[in-house]
Parts: sequence; structure tokens; C-alpha cells
Amino acid sequence: MSEKPDYTLRTATEDDVPGVARVLSRAFFDDPLFTWLFPDPHTRMARSARWWAAQAGFAFVPAGAVTVAVSADPRPVVRGAAVWAPPDVSLPGGAAMLRTLPHTLGLIPLSRFPELAAFMSDLQKAAPERPYWYLQSLAVDPVAQGTGIGSALLRSGLVRADIDRAPVYLETTDPAVCAFYERFGFKVCGEVEEAGRPSFQSMIREPGD
Repeated sequence: MSEKPDYTLRTATEDDVPGVARVLSRAFFDDPLFTWLFPDPHTRMARSARWWAAQAGFAFVPAGAVTVAVSADPRPVVRGAAVWAPPDVSLPGGAAMLRTLPHTLGLIPLSRFPELAAFMSDLQKAAPERPYWYLQSLAVDPVAQGTGIGSALLRSGLVRADIDRAPVYLETTDPAVCAFYERFGFKVCGEVEEAGRPSFQSMIREPGD
């Protein structure tokens, strides 16, 4: 008889936004993308948390795109988060992104916006042309790593993708995590390297793999 996990998975609500931002900023503290965005390690955590809070609060959570793993004891705490978008549904942009500006202006110097825009363009160009489920982010609080939360969050999305008979696509700027995804059937399908910007690898998993 398997032990019951000490966390539950559910769709994130507005009340979860601070917890989602905390988990994502902690999990991605040393990620090449965030060391590039926020080079100063002394301010990176605070800046990253503000960045993620704006994205989660104004875009991801209102769209119902975030699944959270919440610990039950001694009090509910967000320990992991995954941001998903189903086929033919883009994560909110436009007006939702504009609402983040008052909260993110000043985090990144305006002089760096062109290179950030170029990086985002690289991501868009690398994406498959056929419909796919998109895993935008998957993160587990470092204090909860090794507890199965990351695997559970990933499987919850893979099940939905398999029902749709759709592939799952992601990008990562940290090659060290590729081995984790490969255990679930993902394969590297591309790599982009541009001087002055973080390189990233694209990965895809076909339905049922």
C-alpha cells in the first residue's frame, strides 16, 4: 500500500500568487536566464520574486494556467508550481502584460529591453508549428526537492496532453534539468546559442511516450 503524499495538487488561485512567486524565484535563482536578467546575486531574489509575482498575478493565475502543489502540514504552503498552456491557447499577453509594467519597470534597465525582446523572439521561432501543450515553467521549492512534487506536477500535465493526443513542448536554459525530463519521454529537439544571450534547449515529448 503506497503512502499518501503530504501535498495536494490543484489549480492556483489569486491567494496563491505570493507562494507561486516565492517558489519560482527560489527554484530559478541560479538558472542562467535569471542570472542574465538579474546579475547581482544580492538583489536577484527580490527582483525575481517581483517579476514572477507580476506574471503570475496578472497573466498566469487569472488564465487558470498554474497548477500548484500545496503542503498540508502544519499549514498550507505552496511547494511547487507548473505553468501550462494547452494547444492553440497562448499564455496571456497584450493587456495582461501591460498590467505588469508598473510592477516590473525598474527591475531591468530599459537599455536591456532590445536584447530581452530578441531572446523572446528566439523562443517563439524555436517553437513547433503543430499544436502542442506548452510547459512554460516547472519549479519546486528547494526545501521540498526530492519529495516527488516535481514529478507529480509534470505527470498531471502529461496526462492531459495524452488525452488530447498532443505533444508537450518546453524550453530550458539549464542543461542540467534535461535528464529529469528525459525520464518522462522528452527528447532534445533543438538548441539556440546567440552571443550575449542565454542559450536554451528545446525539448518535446510525443503523446504516450
